[in-house]
Amino acid sequence: MAGPEAWSIERAAAIIDAHRETEGAALPILHALQAAFGHVPREAIPLVAEALNLTRAEVHGIASFYHDFRHAPPGRHVLRLCRAEACQAMGAEALAAAARARLGVEWHETTADGAVTLEPVFCLGLCAVAPSGMLDGAPLGRLDPPALDAALEGMR
Repeated sequence: MAGPEAWSIERAAAIIDAHRETEGAALPILHALQAAFGHVPREAIPLVAEALNLTRAEVHGIASFYHDFRHAPPGRHVLRLCRAEACQAMGAEALAAAARARLGVEWHETTADGAVTLEPVFCLGLCAVAPSGMLDGAPLGRLDPPALDAALEGMR
């Protein structure tokens, strides 16, 4: 899996231009920017606003409203833990506390060594194997602290 590209105004402009005629273009553009750069760079907000004839505040509002958009580059690995009701009923809160303690971060933070970003997600559709999560896009089910430790060790 290739890592994110370095910020480039030229690359951002090309991404914006490729999606600007799409209906409801703001979300596809923001998703494409995040796919390219690993996050929605602050510098891209005025470019998107100008291209779509929106204010910077409107574009910032869209980018900050949706939890899936990152405002800083992620770590080399992204751990998402489900926060929905089925997972909560099966111990997700204790799992989240164990993950935050093991990694030494809070939600939306990255470990000091840049290895792991911890993100909450509100339903992965893995309710039958709750509590669940994803590590670099790979689903994890029936998680408990030892299983989470094993998954984190396996990524190294």
